[in-house]
Amino acid sequence: MYTAYFGLREKPFTIAPDPRYLYMSHQHEEALAHLLYGMKCDGGFVLLTGEVGTGKTTVCRCLLSQVPEQADIAVIFNPKLTVLELLETVCDELLIPHPPQASIKVLVDRLNERLLETYAAGRRTILIIDEAQSLSPEVLEQLRLLTNLETDNHKLLQIILLGQPELRTILSRPEMRQLAQRITARFHLGSLSCEEVNVYVKHRLEVAGCDRPIFPPAAIRKVCRYSRGIPRLV
Repeated sequence: MYTAYFGLREKPFTIAPDPRYLYMSHQHEEALAHLLYGMKCDGGFVLLTGEVGTGKTTVCRCLLSQVPEQADIAVIFNPKLTVLELLETVCDELLIPHPPQASIKVLVDRLNERLLETYAAGRRTILIIDEAQSLSPEVLEQLRLLTNLETDNHKLLQIILLGQPELRTILSRPEMRQLAQRITARFHLGSLSCEEVNVYVKHRLEVAGCDRPIFPPAAIRKVCRYSRGIPRLV
């Protein structure tokens, strides 16, 4: 009902990670720049962390709309996987055929063959994992081992990890130091300032079709206070 009253084409405040509604604050621009840089790195890991609802997944969707033509992308949104399931999922995402119930060795060999073929064709392979704080230590170690796949002078796989702040805690553990040393770029998304919340609300209204202010400054200040500047809570 209120969409028609305010002249909106659609509801402006939903929790779906629609890239059209991504408000590119300075922080989000930095986060996207780090991920785009990560796509060009020669192997290793790129890390993007942030509190729940700060826009990591939406930035990732924006990233996927800017994937270079010469890149092959595998995306995992549900990382609650065993090592075997992870390798199967990566192979499936990259359309790598493998026998049913293949062993870890067979899957890694198939993946390595494809990575070499991709590299020889002048292409890059990038693996993106969302909600990476849910990865088990065994899976994280397998990911580290995947970054060992290489030619004499080039790494064959670039991995981008997106996760909540707990991921930084996990990677700071002594047993994770080998993986942590392979992180070539990292960025942490914080909350929006009150001024940014005001622009964020205005941006979402404009995308939805409303070209006039609706909320008075006092209401925006309350939204900022109660949401703590977290976009999803806004």
